Amino acid sequence: MTATKFVLLFASLFLTACDPTGGSGVNGTLAPGVSSENGVDGLLVGHRLMEAGEYELALKAYLRAATEQGMTIDVLSALGSVNLRLGRLGQSEKLLRQAVKKDPTFVPAWNNLGVVLMETGQTGEASRVFQTAYALDSGESDSIRKNLRLALEKIDNTTYAEEDVSNYELVRRGSSSYLLLATPREN
Repeated sequence: MTATKFVLLFASLFLTACDPTGGSGVNGTLAPGVSSENGVDGLLVGHRLMEAGEYELALKAYLRAATEQGMTIDVLSALGSVNLRLGRLGQSEKLLRQAVKKDPTFVPAWNNLGVVLMETGQTGEASRVFQTAYALDSGESDSIRKNLRLALEKIDNTTYAEEDVSNYELVRRGSSSYLLLATPREN
């Protein structure tokens, strides 16, 4: 973590802790991202750390949220997403499968599960997962459409004689979804 990011994170946590109302705002209402028990919502902190590229710290924040809130759909999806970014594909797949089982309509979990499946070479299942995400999203998300298109193209272009000349790069879209982009391999 860079010194600037650490200072900003510490300052935001310090200012919340120094709020004379205890973070409860005006008339006892809580400010966004503030929980009544511990001061700061672990999910919100984790999302901000993910945006800053601090994945290990985001994992710790999401684990704290899990202890405070339980394994909600949001916590499962967040843990799956951060494990995906950390390259822990097995853990990510397990968590995202739990998330879609818990809430079969949660689009970000379906999309991220598809990304994991693509990364692990399970292209056929990934295309079915992206189709589910796309249908649940009513075709609204460009990133899901692109992920589905890439999966279908990979299935259509499967050849056994040629070497795969593409790498895949994950690009963050929104708070908990990713876009899988093909990039040419360097020799």
